[in-house]
Amino acid sequence: MNNEQLQKMQSGKGFIAALDQSGGSTPKALAAYGVGEDEYDNEEAMYDRVHQMRSRIMTAESFSGEHILGSILFKATMERQVEGLDTADYLWQQKQIVPFLKIDNGLEEESGGVQLMKPMPELEELLDRANEKNIFGTKMRSVIHSYSESGVKAVVVQQFEVALRILAKQLVPIVEPEVDIHSPNKAECEAALLDELIAHLDDLADDQKVMLKLTLPEGDNLYQALTEHPNVVRVVALSGGYSREEANDRLSRNNGMIASFSRALAQDLRANQSDDEFNENLSSAISSIYEASIT
Repeated sequence: MNNEQLQKMQSGKGFIAALDQSGGSTPKALAAYGVGEDEYDNEEAMYDRVHQMRSRIMTAESFSGEHILGSILFKATMERQVEGLDTADYLWQQKQIVPFLKIDNGLEEESGGVQLMKPMPELEELLDRANEKNIFGTKMRSVIHSYSESGVKAVVVQQFEVALRILAKQLVPIVEPEVDIHSPNKAECEAALLDELIAHLDDLADDQKVMLKLTLPEGDNLYQALTEHPNVVRVVALSGGYSREEANDRLSRNNGMIASFSRALAQDLRANQSDDEFNENLSSAISSIYEASIT
């Protein structure tokens, strides 16, 4: 583990840029960027196009460690290069941005009000590769759609089982049990999730540090106890489908949480924009998310 990167994540001002769309979400991300499915004819070409988009974001002047603490990458992005450097090395060496890797294989079908993560038979190999590529931490996502005590518990149990394997590889896991913003009983799900998270955090050893990526809660500062927990490096917020304006507003009311936005970061970026227009829109997004993250 890189201690300089750990210190930045623990105490730095800024947010995490999530650039980790993969699989089924990549065509949607490209379409939002203005690149239709008729502009690539196979998966490799699709990932080439999304890497072009991500590279354009990462090489922009405003995309720097001054406002951005970390960035989450997809495996195909980790394996590619930006300006002649492996992507993770480019982020840290050129931008002072801490690199993370998305490691899950997507979600199972909904059962009991939740979606657990699909099996990850290649996890050990992927974590070893992440270390080879100078990745600092990982991210994995589950989803809670409706309240079920057993469902919420199952999500957190699975997340922490995998987190322990990540910690054993000297990587910092981002535990992401997302609560669907459209859940009919979102506040109840969040209260149950909070209890489960605290119970599992309390079982960790003193030197086992994790991050949490959570949906912006219905009750302001609901997750204050998590931001203050000794085993938590940082609590970050996902935008979850909220517009950037609403996500920023909600985030600004939750002291100690910082953003880890994806769609909300890139919502105004288009492939056909001039460099000046693209950079202006990106800079504006970064500034607004940063301000919401330092409350």
